[in-house]
Amino acid sequence: MVSSKFVIAAFAMSMSAAALGAGTHGDEHGHGAKNGEPGKASDANRAVTVEMHDNYYEPDAIEVKPGETVRFVIKNKGSLVHEFNIGTPAMHESHQKEMMKMVQHGVIQGGKLNRDMMEMDMGDGTSMKHDDPNSVLLEPGESKEVIWKFSEKGDIEFACNVPGHYQSGMYGKVNFN
Repeated sequence: MVSSKFVIAAFAMSMSAAALGAGTHGDEHGHGAKNGEPGKASDANRAVTVEMHDNYYEPDAIEVKPGETVRFVIKNKGSLVHEFNIGTPAMHESHQKEMMKMVQHGVIQGGKLNRDMMEMDMGDGTSMKHDDPNSVLLEPGESKEVIWKFSEKGDIEFACNVPGHYQSGMYGKVNFN
């Protein structure tokens, strides 16, 4: 008997392959596609803890105000590598192609990151350092912070762009109030 987790994972991977064909990686991914800018810790109005599980976030939505700087404390509570990335839905779609390369090159190996390989050229002049201010990529048990200033209202999400994760529901909404 095939487990339901296996069926869901296989479906998510097949859906991710279709979604990946539509996007191209551009400058948007690193800077949050005009949704804000890196913040300063001293300007953070509050801290929000976000837990990443296999394959969902707690909480699954975050309320912010335009101009607010938030210190996100990101914790990977899952058994797989996960990403927390702030951006627009289009930015996430574009970034998924780059994340697929990480899997294809062996940088992401289920629950492990081959960090030595993150410096290598992915064949198009880009590397997978994952040092963008709007994003963290974490192994199980790791925690890091993202400090982000939300400059204006927009269609903003936080998402995991590891292949198949977004398609299986690993994204959350940033609501402006």
